Amino acid sequence: MLSCRHLIGRFLVRRQASTQARLASPGIVEIDEADGQRLKYPQVWLRDNCQCTECFHATTRARKSNWERGPLHVGAQRVSYDEQCQQLQVHWQDEHKSVYELQWLRERDFGDAARQKYLDEVYRPPVQLWGKTQFEEVRREFLYQNVLDRDDVLKAWLEALAVQGFALLKDAPDDENVARRLAERIGYIKRTTYGDVFEVKSKPNAGNYAYLMVPLPLHTDMPYYEYKAGINILHTLVQSESAGGANTLVDGFHVAAEMRRLYPQEFEVLRSVPVNWYDIGHDGDQARPFHSLWRAPVVCLDVDGQVVRINQNTTKRDSRFTVPIEQAVAWYEAYDRFLRLAHDEIVEFKTRPGDVFVFNNLRMLHGRTAYEDSPQNKRHLVGAYVDWDIIYSKLRTLRFPQAHE
Repeated sequence: MLSCRHLIGRFLVRRQASTQARLASPGIVEIDEADGQRLKYPQVWLRDNCQCTECFHATTRARKSNWERGPLHVGAQRVSYDEQCQQLQVHWQDEHKSVYELQWLRERDFGDAARQKYLDEVYRPPVQLWGKTQFEEVRREFLYQNVLDRDDVLKAWLEALAVQGFALLKDAPDDENVARRLAERIGYIKRTTYGDVFEVKSKPNAGNYAYLMVPLPLHTDMPYYEYKAGINILHTLVQSESAGGANTLVDGFHVAAEMRRLYPQEFEVLRSVPVNWYDIGHDGDQARPFHSLWRAPVVCLDVDGQVVRINQNTTKRDSRFTVPIEQAVAWYEAYDRFLRLAHDEIVEFKTRPGDVFVFNNLRMLHGRTAYEDSPQNKRHLVGAYVDWDIIYSKLRTLRFPQAHE
């Protein structure tokens, strides 16, 4: 917290009218700004967030007070506003005093506009839903080396992944470490039962359906993980020279939104009925065996009722369906509707060697057309995962570097 002496030089009095603070009931402090704006704060919140050195450790940005001796029943005795220092001052009934900068309070306004601004600009960027006809409009491409070298390009790339859900990087080198470098450029790679990086190519005695040359149906990776991989980074080292091997892609959030709009009852079934997703096996002869299992619906919502995760993987849906029989029948009907809508929105494109296709694995349904290897041409991709917690953290450090000073 800056002292008033420092603040005098920063803030200039720009209005003839003055800002006023007052106690309002029940338990509310109101600030009437000179421009007519009114800010309101619960007294308990103000006391809980006192910024003095006794209550707050500025270096670690940590509250020091113990709630057991906390603010719930300690009311404000009087409040005032220092126009020169641009500060709200609160004198509490237990003789404690708190001082809050007006700009700090504005950023934490309880009004609708301020709360939404924080959610959209700091918490997570709003997603842009898209269907088949909008694919070329939302498609973003970046140069691989620029993502590695320039923070502004890294920021734009991560924003594209957060908003549109996918992006394509071009001109990556013929190097099996490309996916790893991109993951480490963001932060930390996600290690799974398939390793920290994984290869997608046809293999004898394949332990995963993706290692066959058959069509790969629309799916999300690892629905059997409670902490499902956030983004999938797929670097094309060798592309099939056959007619197949093309990527298929659908915005799963868009499909869910259409389900909610057109078929609300079936949407509710997909939102509420848990499905058993599983993966049993080992990846390679020397790998440890695994038995992954997670129960979750096809459509998952957050606390605000927004779609935040799609689970869909026909090859990894367990034959055990641990719900009442009448729910199972209704689920199959809703599931069929969801897949029909998804197939109507499929876009198809074929990456080339040096392309890196990156997409939101919580959102995008992806697949692949069938292809044929030859002795001289074996399709080969290298992939890696990164969790969204890590991605959003990196994006915020790029958007708000001053927050870490």
